[in-house]
Amino acid sequence: MADLFSGGAVGAVMGELLRAAIETINKGREFKPTLETNIQTLNAIAPLVDEMMEYNDKLDRPRQEIQRLQSRVRQGQDLARKCSRKLSRRKFLSFPYYQGKLKSEDQSLQRHLSFDVQVQNARNLMEVLLKVDEILNILAKQDFAKFSGSQIQGLSGAPEEPKCMGMDEHLSRLRVELLKDDVSVLVLTGLGGSGKSTLAKKLCWDPHVKGKFGGNIFFVTFSETPNLKNIVRTLFEHCGCKVPEFQSDEDAINKLGILLRLVGRSPILLVLDDVWQSSEALVDKFRFQIPDYKILVTSRVAFQRFGTPWPLEPLDHDDAVSLFRHSAQLNSKCSYMPDDNLVNEIVKGCKGSPLALEVIGGSLCQQPFEVWQDMKEWLEKQSILESGNTDLLSRLQQSLDMLEDKFSVSEKECFMDLGLFPEDQRIPVAILIDMWAELHKFDDNGRKAMTIIHDLTTRNLIKLIVTKKVAKDTDMYYNNHFVLLHDLLRKLAIHQSEQEQIEQRKKLIIELNGDDHPEWWVRQNQQGIFSRLLSLSFLPGRLIEQKQLKVAARVLSISTDENFASDWCDMTADEAEVIVLNIRSSQYSLPQFMEKMNKLKVLIVTNYGFHLSGLKDFEILSALSNLRRIRLEKVSVPSLCILKSLQKLSLHMCNTSQAFGNSSIPISESMPNLVELSIDYCKDLEKLPEGVCNITPLKKLSITNCHKLSALPKDTAKLKNLEVLRLSSCTDLEEMPDGIGRLCNLRCLDISDCVSLSKLPEDIGDLQNLEKLYMKGCSGLSEVPYSVMNFENAKHQIFVLCDEERAQLWENVPSTPNLKIETAKVDISLNWLHGVRC
Repeated sequence: MADLFSGGAVGAVMGELLRAAIETINKGREFKPTLETNIQTLNAIAPLVDEMMEYNDKLDRPRQEIQRLQSRVRQGQDLARKCSRKLSRRKFLSFPYYQGKLKSEDQSLQRHLSFDVQVQNARNLMEVLLKVDEILNILAKQDFAKFSGSQIQGLSGAPEEPKCMGMDEHLSRLRVELLKDDVSVLVLTGLGGSGKSTLAKKLCWDPHVKGKFGGNIFFVTFSETPNLKNIVRTLFEHCGCKVPEFQSDEDAINKLGILLRLVGRSPILLVLDDVWQSSEALVDKFRFQIPDYKILVTSRVAFQRFGTPWPLEPLDHDDAVSLFRHSAQLNSKCSYMPDDNLVNEIVKGCKGSPLALEVIGGSLCQQPFEVWQDMKEWLEKQSILESGNTDLLSRLQQSLDMLEDKFSVSEKECFMDLGLFPEDQRIPVAILIDMWAELHKFDDNGRKAMTIIHDLTTRNLIKLIVTKKVAKDTDMYYNNHFVLLHDLLRKLAIHQSEQEQIEQRKKLIIELNGDDHPEWWVRQNQQGIFSRLLSLSFLPGRLIEQKQLKVAARVLSISTDENFASDWCDMTADEAEVIVLNIRSSQYSLPQFMEKMNKLKVLIVTNYGFHLSGLKDFEILSALSNLRRIRLEKVSVPSLCILKSLQKLSLHMCNTSQAFGNSSIPISESMPNLVELSIDYCKDLEKLPEGVCNITPLKKLSITNCHKLSALPKDTAKLKNLEVLRLSSCTDLEEMPDGIGRLCNLRCLDISDCVSLSKLPEDIGDLQNLEKLYMKGCSGLSEVPYSVMNFENAKHQIFVLCDEERAQLWENVPSTPNLKIETAKVDISLNWLHGVRC
């Protein structure tokens, strides 16, 4: 017993008691702050839990999980209230006990929030994603057509795989960078003419890229003034979906997000080409949180906000020499073969720019020593141009100057005409043929125009695209031929036209955006005010003087945006022979000053917007006695007016119901001297007005890709001077009228891809001057009429172009030397799919 109460044992026991007492006191001290913290936490959580319950009920979801959380919060609140009543000093000894309960309750609530609720949230998120997927499926069935994803498509059809000499290493490195998992937006940046767009298009055809993205590769050209709604509309079209109406840009982006999530079940690559600095914020709108969704941007600006840009360096010397030699066609057939030193000097002067190498190489093709030497010396000179791309433009100028004297008409003048059209848009060759026939007295069939176009192509100043092969080259049918112009070369063409003052320019190019007008612009209503003011010789403080603008231009090009309100200036353009109107607005009034353009011969109206444009004030054309050619694209053609001098009317992607169905003037009276009528992709055209058959001068009638056209006028045989009749791809055309055999001057008949046509005209064999019959894709034909036996009496050769099945129909026709049956190759090009310009 003495040992039990020895000093050492007592000291140890007392030490333990003292520590326990200190711990109890500390717990008692922590009680109040712990209680306050619990109360604050519970007060913050409780209303949120109540709101969650309300939302839960509105969504008609099970209540058990929220009720468990509510129960824990209420238990905590009950404990906090009970503890609050213990805060008096006389109950101090109970503080440690309740401190432990508070701490235990707090830890339990934290565990529930940090683990149980997070698991529930993850489960709920997956359930939400499942519901979203179900909604997307519903939308896919109702508002969105099924995405085919079988072909790579771009803004104006499929981007062709370009030739890409000397850029294999660039392509390989760009592909590796793009396919990195952590890259969502990649900016390919470089100087103008460095090959950014070419490399981006080549990337779309790279096997590794196609293997990853398949058909989900979209190529959109931004240019300087992109239209977001039109870009989104185009993407909907590419996916085979019905294009919805957009209330705003935000609505368009929201709907695009839904579309891309539908498409995004497979990886997506969106290429935004030629993005200008002012469009940086627009690019950001195309970013969506979608797995394996990537954006490739090409720009002269390195947008740092999208991460580290990928700079495209100039070609190294060896690759530059290879590209230059290819462009200059340096081979054994050259009349002059430059030595390596001269080639190296010229290549050095191109500074690794693919555009400069191609254009300068093309301009030196088959040229003598003196021209090569002049080019070398020119490249050593300082630029004569003032622009952001001064160095490159100066190197292209000499190639342009070499165009001067090759043809009787200045080829340089023809190249300058390409600047009349908007940037990054296809230029229909048919337009150039019309313009040059009147400006330079070229032939109507386009032979001379195509000679110049081919030469410009050889010189790499332009690119010629044939979107759909529908005729033989000898037919000289160019409705599917287009010219593409690099934006720097377009700038160079415009620069040539701007050397004189506005009043003296032979080609006047005007761009109008909304209410932003040039300083010299005077609206017609303002002109009236100024005229009245001028009747007063003096106003207090100053003299008022305002002159009407008078220009000497032979060619006038006016481009307007979607916000232009047709508020025209009062201009005098007495010398204008050609006017090109590039429009985008839904309603468009022809300029009133056109009424006084007495020398006008050619009118070109092209709508680059997404929807058809309503054309107003068409009747002012009646005053133009020299107007011979009109081409309208993507407009609603108004009621006809008297156009007695008109010789050619071309309608492309137009609405014709008002012009042909509701016009009070018969077409034969409106256009009595019409020689050629071309109607292409006019989807509302069901029949031609009967009055067409009374236009006796008509030689060419072309109605193509008008799928609702079901029949020709019954009196078509009255067109005695008709030489060409094209009806290709009119899929609803069921029969041709009787008497076709009486078209004694008909040389060419094209019924290709008229799949509903069940028989040929019985008297087709009576066409004594027929030279070409195109009947490829006429799957409804099961026989040829007996009259084709008459072809054996022809004194000239007759070509019949058809597919293999239709070729069998001619096996029973006696073989004659003058009848040649040819089997057409299948045209698998998708370039004919016209997209919408942005």
